[in-house]
Amino acid sequence: MAEAHQLNTWEGYVDWKKRPALKGRHGGVLAASFVLVAEVLENLAYLANASNLVLYMSKSMQFSPSSSANMVTNFMGTAFLLALLGGFLADTFFTTYCIYLISATIEFTGLLILTLQAHMRSLKPPICTSVDRKTPCEQVEGEKAALLFLGLYVVALGVGGIKGSLPPHGAEQFDETTPRGRKQRSGFFNYYIFCLSCGALIAVTFVVWIEDNKGWQWGFGVSTAAILMSIPIFLLGSPTYRNKIPTGSPITTIFKVLAAAFYHSCLCRNSSNTIATMNRSPSCTTDTSQEEDRAKENAQIQCATQDMKFLDRAFVRKLVHPVISCTTQQVEEVKIVIKIFPIFMSTIMLNCCLAQLSTFSVQQAATMNTNIGSVRVPPASLPIFPVIFMLILAPIYNHIIIPFSRKVTKTEMGITHLQRMGTGLVLCIVAMAVAALVETKRKRVAAQFGLMNTTEPLPITFLWIAFQYLFLGSADLFSLAGMMEFFFTEAPFSLRSLATALSWASLAMGYYLSSVLVSIVNRVTDTFRNSPWLFGSNLNHYHLEKFYWLLCVLSGLNFLHYLLWARRYKYRSIRPEDQNEIHTMSTFTEV
Repeated sequence: MAEAHQLNTWEGYVDWKKRPALKGRHGGVLAASFVLVAEVLENLAYLANASNLVLYMSKSMQFSPSSSANMVTNFMGTAFLLALLGGFLADTFFTTYCIYLISATIEFTGLLILTLQAHMRSLKPPICTSVDRKTPCEQVEGEKAALLFLGLYVVALGVGGIKGSLPPHGAEQFDETTPRGRKQRSGFFNYYIFCLSCGALIAVTFVVWIEDNKGWQWGFGVSTAAILMSIPIFLLGSPTYRNKIPTGSPITTIFKVLAAAFYHSCLCRNSSNTIATMNRSPSCTTDTSQEEDRAKENAQIQCATQDMKFLDRAFVRKLVHPVISCTTQQVEEVKIVIKIFPIFMSTIMLNCCLAQLSTFSVQQAATMNTNIGSVRVPPASLPIFPVIFMLILAPIYNHIIIPFSRKVTKTEMGITHLQRMGTGLVLCIVAMAVAALVETKRKRVAAQFGLMNTTEPLPITFLWIAFQYLFLGSADLFSLAGMMEFFFTEAPFSLRSLATALSWASLAMGYYLSSVLVSIVNRVTDTFRNSPWLFGSNLNHYHLEKFYWLLCVLSGLNFLHYLLWARRYKYRSIRPEDQNEIHTMSTFTEV
């Protein structure tokens, strides 16, 4: 009876009441569906403010334009970086289920603070009536400023926790021991991006319109209501979720293996502390006790690998110090983390280019004719283009491209994670080249009509900008979903939430890198040409096309760097027996 009960439970998982999760009752598509609906509402709440926050900071809080832009960049970068904290806590102390609920409550609290401040006149700076540019308006300060930044960074903390817990929570609902379960998990990441875009579409249209026409208190109120609604919807799925049991700090294991490898390398000449020979045969296994205790992990960890042999020194036959004792399994886990890291670093340049969607691309469009017929489209709503592209491309990719590639390649994935990420990097290179060509055309039109020194709209439609949005939006779809699935499937079982959060950390670092590059370019060009490329109030005098060509070249070099590591990478999530099974399949099960 005990063996039968064990066969019917998901090892390493519990339900929301901390009881063993049962097969057939917990996990699956239904459980993941609640996660996807919650994501629509959560991203709506976040992007409704982030996409238009710079105007709130400059007009309502009366900061300078440059200060407002920096504050928004810091806020968004902090929110994405805090995803690492959310992922770490989910892996170490809490489940992803608990982290989401805690984080959603925190974000709700922050949005409530911002809503109250936007609603109460006494909590905002005096209305600016000065029309003299030399007399600046009185910006928010003191306790009012403290309240503003308290609300903002409480929101950032909540957003980070959600970004670090919600994607892995949804991915954990699928059985990765079967080809069908892995396909469903791959489809989940595609539809996670789709739902991300759904929330963004509502945010940059409906909510932005409310903020511009009805007041910021209503915009913040919609965001507050959205995140509040996501909590009961997420809770409705509680009886269906399976939650991974936290296994302690994976960071401790990483440092322990590295410390042991360095320590034992200094003692390797002592015959009494000979380094244990790690079995390299195809039938190698880990210790029996470890296999019994953690069968789930051992089903995924392959044999000891030939690379990074220095780390093999962490495992010795005769212990020198019990504090740094390591198993072969722990050594292999650290090797996996180290092999993933260069891939992660290769994605930062891509996100640096994606940062242009909310900076220079918007400013380009603001100088152009933004009318479509009799309708004027505000430049702040330009993110709708990549959002729409992603909404269209995500289902096409999931239901047409992937099934077709599976039939052609006769493999389970069809397009591997690294191929998908590489496609995103190539599209990024094309996008930057297109952006440079479009900017050249825009400046040529300005010169032809003698409008270089005016702020009048140029006689060229802003729809030209849509081309670079098309390629960057496509690159985002391929790269973000590919990164999430790659980091989740390749990371050790105990590190999955933290590894998935690397996708958001890459986005944050891309934003920071964009700001650094602009500063470096301006400093270098000012030194050698006495005229910075990206400085001044008139975009027509910028050398933005040269900056885009620079990003194109850097993206090309980054792609070569990516190929260097991607070609050498060996997947741990694809087992030979799975591949043999795939070759014999006559049909492919859809998600």
